[in-house]
Amino acid sequence: MNKIRNGGKLTNGQVGFLLIVPGLAVFVAIILYPFVDAILMSFTNRSMLSPEYDVVGLTNYMKVFKDPYFGKTLMTTLAFVLGSTILPFTLGLIWAIVLNQGFRGAEFLRGVTLVNWIIPGTAIGFLWSWIFNGQYGILNSILEALGILETGIPWLGQTNTALLCVVIARTWQMLPWYMAFLLGGLQSVSLEQVEAAHIDGANNWKTFWKIILPGMKQTAILVFILGLIGNLQHFDLPWTMVQGGPARATTTLSIEVYTTAFKNWNMGKAATVGTIWAVLLAGFSILYLRKVNDPD
Repeated sequence: MNKIRNGGKLTNGQVGFLLIVPGLAVFVAIILYPFVDAILMSFTNRSMLSPEYDVVGLTNYMKVFKDPYFGKTLMTTLAFVLGSTILPFTLGLIWAIVLNQGFRGAEFLRGVTLVNWIIPGTAIGFLWSWIFNGQYGILNSILEALGILETGIPWLGQTNTALLCVVIARTWQMLPWYMAFLLGGLQSVSLEQVEAAHIDGANNWKTFWKIILPGMKQTAILVFILGLIGNLQHFDLPWTMVQGGPARATTTLSIEVYTTAFKNWNMGKAATVGTIWAVLLAGFSILYLRKVNDPD
């Protein structure tokens, strides 16, 4: 019914609007209002040390872009995002290809692989902090037992190895996620085309590049973009392991926002960095939505 037949009845449109009001209210209260408030805050000198603040316009943005540490933070974020996406994506694809062979025990291995995906990031951070510990870490113990090292290396205490350690931990955490989605993409590829390629004399490598990869191209692209978005906003693992150190070697945008707001108490600057961070996230999100709606 699109028209009101009796004075006390609601139209379908009114009923539909009432149904979305609870969800819309939650969205406005939890997401929209804090986001708009943070953008407005970025134009002020608001601090947690004082309830009074002034509107400073673009001053915070000019200070942030002139700050040499901010450029280093962007580069660190880029290195973390790319490393934590490309490495588990590649390993996840390889493992998905292996599990897709359908050998005996593949289902069991798939289930075992998914275990570390459900472990909380904080627990994974503590686990890998222990593995990479320079004094009693298991990695140094193994390398010393094999005669590769004479003394332990402070993996998380060196600027040239700390970020790599965080990337490795993130790879271990997210590999099952990539494997699960890429395995689904592999299973959507036509087996008839693969068999026809083998009959025509194509080897496994050529079959993969000419048949399998194009067949799962859309899935692979979407998974890769989602991985970029997830790593760009990731916080708990690097914070648990090294808290942005040593010497800001692992300070990403997420950690920069947290430390600026809750350690330096500078809410205006934190909101500025957060707004820039949100713009970067929006760029990847738009790219993802375009690929989702791409008819090809």
